Amino acid sequence: MSRKVRLIDVTLRDAHQCLWATRMTTAMMKDIAPRLDRAGFEAIDLVGGAVFDVCVRYLREDPWERMRILNQWVTETPLIIHTRGQSLFTFEFFADDVVELAAERFAANGMRYHTVYDALNDIRNLVIPIRAARRHGIYTVPGLVYTDSPVHTDEYYADKARELVEIGIDGLFIKDPSGLLVPERVATLVPAIKAVIGDLPLQLHTHCLSGLGPYVLLQSIQHGVEVAHTATSTLANAASHAPTETFVRNCRRRGYEVDVDLSLIDEAAERLAYIAEREDKPVGQALEYDEFHFHHQVAGGMISNLRYQLGTVGMAERMEEILEEAGRVRADLGYPIVVSPFAQYIVTQAVLNVKARDQGRERFFNVPDEVKLYVRGGYGEIAGEIDPNLYDRITRGAEPIVERPGALVEPALERLRKTRGPFDSDDDLLLAAFYDDKQYRALKDAGAIDTDYPLMETPLLTLVRELSERPAIKSFHFIDKKQKIST
Repeated sequence: MSRKVRLIDVTLRDAHQCLWATRMTTAMMKDIAPRLDRAGFEAIDLVGGAVFDVCVRYLREDPWERMRILNQWVTETPLIIHTRGQSLFTFEFFADDVVELAAERFAANGMRYHTVYDALNDIRNLVIPIRAARRHGIYTVPGLVYTDSPVHTDEYYADKARELVEIGIDGLFIKDPSGLLVPERVATLVPAIKAVIGDLPLQLHTHCLSGLGPYVLLQSIQHGVEVAHTATSTLANAASHAPTETFVRNCRRRGYEVDVDLSLIDEAAERLAYIAEREDKPVGQALEYDEFHFHHQVAGGMISNLRYQLGTVGMAERMEEILEEAGRVRADLGYPIVVSPFAQYIVTQAVLNVKARDQGRERFFNVPDEVKLYVRGGYGEIAGEIDPNLYDRITRGAEPIVERPGALVEPALERLRKTRGPFDSDDDLLLAAFYDDKQYRALKDAGAIDTDYPLMETPLLTLVRELSERPAIKSFHFIDKKQKIST
């Protein structure tokens, strides 16, 4: 009997985060989401990572409202809320009461699936988010963030998986944000984790930055991964994920069973191409293999931003030098994983080190407060070791922080109610916890989300328009037997 492979679609969240700077509006999803809903995915990734933040700061769309709207368009498939553990959707740690209320509101707004990770794989930062979500009936799958370093061994990941199983989880996913997994490592890492989690399903979430992503994802199935994260082809490849269509066909050719309707994915891809052309946004292109990527490990979207920022200060030609330094900084700091927020901290420190060298000063002459806090353990456990002399130079001898970071944050909800309330809802209370009053007011002043978007011209729409213009025809009836739709 052939093995069944399940898929999670990331088109509506991570794919446009990678390729469109997270600028897909709710309206753009209207003609796509119902097709993804009927296609047969285990779940559809919707909100989280940078999406929540961009909704508020740039699109001026209430992310809670987006959840409710999409639950009207997606009725068969669970929608995923994706969070950064105790940090939820930003870079700072929130109080336990904020994290627990957030889980309650995820459920209240129709989110039935939760993928959660901590950027340092400090499991202490996941305990409250996991338990709170499961207490509200949300299917919860935490992630272990993958990186390539001397200290991030198979044994390291097996130990972390064991800690998560002890908390109580519904599954586990390997999160490979920089696309660093190679076929040889998949062959050892996946079995090591499966040996620990047993019958719990294992998922793989990997990107295509090295050019190896689609093949790595396919090979992972052979070694024990049961659920793969993919994107509709228009928004696949490059910094995004493996394309759903090609992955499904390759799986079937290998004899796996994948219950996904590719005709619906093709329709979604066609509509995404229409939106991309209309909005002048890129579509995914396969990348060539680049060995340098495994040294600096910086994701493609961040490299684009860095290139622009360096250009504004006359340092554009020094990109490679800064990325080379970023790899050194990462090793010096005990191999933090190059994922937000540590990707930003590593690159910032690399730029400062290059500038210091230009001025005849030593590396780490200038150190941002965030790096100082990280070195002390303020974000959680550090996987590797930091040279004691470097530690003292960065922290000026300050004592390490050993407590769970979230425990150091004072409860916030009652204070917010008194200082910035009253609020119309707990959703608004949480928005106030995440954002200052300027951002909060700007979002509220923007009003309800506009869900209208020009539909792509199709033969059916053309026919409807022509028929409606004929005065002799008062009405007509259309039946789609395949989709069982009558209009």
